[in-house]
Amino acid sequence: MNDEQRMLADMAGDLFTNLGPDAAMKDHWSAIEEVALTGLLLPEDKGGFGGSWGDALIAFRLAGYHALGLPVVEAVVAAALTQRPEGRGTIASRTEGTVSGVTFTGRISGACLASGADYIVAPCPEGGSMVLSVADAKVEAHENLAGEARDGLVCTGTSVERIEADVFAFGALARVAQIAGALDAALEKAVNYANERQQFGRPLAKFQAVQQNLATFACEAAAANCAAMGAAQAMSRGEAPFEIAAAKLRANRAVGIGTALAHQVHGAIGFTEEYPLHPLTRRLWAWRSEFGNDSVWAEKLGQTIVARGAENFWADLTALTG
Repeated sequence: MNDEQRMLADMAGDLFTNLGPDAAMKDHWSAIEEVALTGLLLPEDKGGFGGSWGDALIAFRLAGYHALGLPVVEAVVAAALTQRPEGRGTIASRTEGTVSGVTFTGRISGACLASGADYIVAPCPEGGSMVLSVADAKVEAHENLAGEARDGLVCTGTSVERIEADVFAFGALARVAQIAGALDAALEKAVNYANERQQFGRPLAKFQAVQQNLATFACEAAAANCAAMGAAQAMSRGEAPFEIAAAKLRANRAVGIGTALAHQVHGAIGFTEEYPLHPLTRRLWAWRSEFGNDSVWAEKLGQTIVARGAENFWADLTALTG
């Protein structure tokens, strides 16, 4: 991490600490604009920070670590995809319908806080992505398991702008980074609890079974972080469909093991509303499904490997992450 990235980490960490999970209860878009990270991936000549995917990884991971209730990550991705320095943009994960010329009729699902947004970037049924004005669609409010806004939009002949970039892949990479951060936070809470909680006259952390669980948890968190870093490095060098597929699949699987162990170590207290573990684990369960669950990315990864052939496997595995 260079000096500029350390400054970014300090700034983002302070901001996200103050906002935290409760930020979802505030004036959403005003709070996002106050954070002022939307232009992180935009070049300086377009009014942005000129940051890399390595920089984005730092901010996205911290958003996950602090269980940030605001869709800052989605706003950063939307601005990067559209190259728009102005306006309130967000992204969606699913689209059903048809594109006819420059109009779309159908339904968009999984939109991250569409209410109050100016535009949304969603997967295009014909490939790539499409950008449309939220004002031209009917917004239906929905939430994911963690209580985060995942709205639906009903479109009838809504004007769209086609772009080549794949919002589904960008969203998946963002979720990998958030998952990595949230797993680290949950692991930290589990370790602290195991050291503080006394059972039979000694801390839980002194029991071999608990130590084994924490070690397994640490391995899963490290794997998710490595996957996120590898995919971000690949994106900084060019397109990275293989790396993103592998990273999302690995991070998804880490969620299942990590959250189970976090709650096992904490026992019943980990499920209570007032204890700060559930804002992390509920988000992890939701993010595991968003922008591709295990089966989606396993299928994509398998199809890519088979299509390329066994002779290209090692080269493809190491080409962009070395």
